Amino acid sequence: MYPPIFEVCAADLGVTALLGSSPLRLWPFGEPPQNTPLPYVVWQTVSGQPDNYLGETPDVDSWSLQIDVYADTATSARNVAKALRNAIEPAAYITRWGGESRESETNHYRYSFDVDFIVQR
Repeated sequence: MYPPIFEVCAADLGVTALLGSSPLRLWPFGEPPQNTPLPYVVWQTVSGQPDNYLGETPDVDSWSLQIDVYADTATSARNVAKALRNAIEPAAYITRWGGESRESETNHYRYSFDVDFIVQR
């Protein structure tokens, strides 16, 4: 019932080299714990659905996720986004590069993109 974003990223050495592994700084619901060190990543489900059939239960679930990277430099944000892309693309589809921005309250750099997972049950 949940996209395997954490499992995919936690298994990738390029991601864990940048985001740690205990804990992996990849947080659901778009919110990290307070005082999380940079860089970190948040994700949230934008939409999702089972692949419904008449007379049968679904055998596939799909999700669209928004992923946001936060870092103290533009280079760091881009490097984390690149590591995430490399880890995620074998398991899912990147469907949108959302752009780069700077948070007005924190001055953190932000890189955003969307991912679609299609997972067999």
